Amino acid sequence: MGCASCSTVKGEDGQAAGCKNNGGCSTGGCNKMNVFDWLSNMDAPIESTYDILEVRFKNGRKEFFRNVDGLQLTTGDAVVVDVPNGHHIGHVSLQGELVRLQMKKRGVKDNNEVKKIYRIASQRDLDKYRDVKKREMPTLYRTRQIIDDLKLEMKLTDVEFQADNTKATFYYSAEERVDFRELIKLLASEFKIRVEMRQISLRQEAGRLGGIGSCGRELCCSTWLGDFKSVSTQAARYQNLSLNPSKLSGQCGRLKCCLNYELDTYMEALKDIPQVQKPLETERGRAKLQKTDIFRKIMWFGYDDENTWYPLEVERVNEILEMNRNGKKPVTLAEDTVEEPIDDGGLNSDLVAMDRKFNKGKKRKSKNKRNKKRNFSNKNATNKGTSNKNNPNKGTSNKDSGNVKKHNKNKNRGKRPNNQQKKS
Repeated sequence: MGCASCSTVKGEDGQAAGCKNNGGCSTGGCNKMNVFDWLSNMDAPIESTYDILEVRFKNGRKEFFRNVDGLQLTTGDAVVVDVPNGHHIGHVSLQGELVRLQMKKRGVKDNNEVKKIYRIASQRDLDKYRDVKKREMPTLYRTRQIIDDLKLEMKLTDVEFQADNTKATFYYSAEERVDFRELIKLLASEFKIRVEMRQISLRQEAGRLGGIGSCGRELCCSTWLGDFKSVSTQAARYQNLSLNPSKLSGQCGRLKCCLNYELDTYMEALKDIPQVQKPLETERGRAKLQKTDIFRKIMWFGYDDENTWYPLEVERVNEILEMNRNGKKPVTLAEDTVEEPIDDGGLNSDLVAMDRKFNKGKKRKSKNKRNKKRNFSNKNATNKGTSNKNNPNKGTSNKDSGNVKKHNKNKNRGKRPNNQQKKS
């Protein structure tokens, strides 16, 4: 399969020439929205093959056509197909029984409305189509100028010319309804063609333009995703993702389509996790839910006066919730009651006895030291008293002198003076 910028003509060394852009062709993508036919090498249990083929056009747009004449076609062949009021050139992207499944998936009925394939495109048809495609970019720029002059609230994304150069399809996106009747008249008179305006969504626009996502790979909508399902912020909540619009939005400005990929798995895992509407009541305090690991089935709780989080199994959380419903409170998040330790003379009883023995010895030594200090101080006091007989208060401390005075008072208590005894 060839395009405007690369060809399949073999070089001198026998290798195919091309742009070597690994599928990211600048003219729309040689391998854009390709499908692997996993039934191509299998023998179908039917007498004849399915006569409808899938044909791909610019930017991955695909339609179904019937091979009325029984042409021998392979994937990638350029064919001339029947379109309203003319013919167009596309490339075969899928054939066989897998086409029947794709038609059933997209809701396309196998009836007389399916257009037919005229013939395999010749070199003359390809050259003419290549010349027609050269008009697309100048037409796109000029149409945007006309839209600005008319001040229309619409964004023109792409232009696709039909192979017979009689019709052009203009793809645009707009938030509100646009009256483009005047625009169609100007375009038809300037380009001398029939004009068809087709509105597309922002997701389809991103799929046609292509790009690289935050994951580092090409956008899913431009490589393989054909059906766009609605994505809500509820999908992010179920997966415990932060509701940050800059992280959840894709290139199109809408929520990423990949948010729905693992949603069913998360919904299945959330069935076993209880709904904690209010904090858990314990004797230590109220514990609030901080984080939930859905697949490991672990829930983290934390107290208001602490920064520590305590991991609990789902079974334990259910037990605490049941106790709170019955008006009971566990002691902590991990324990229901506190068990008092019982000293039953176990393995460490001999060590406890040795500790007591050594503690008693230390107490006795400290008492002996105190007694020795007291005796030593009393001896010093008596020695000083005998050396100073003439002046008993001399050389003694204030405390000792006070003790001596008290002793004399007690000794003379109850005795009368000498004068009173003589008078008597």
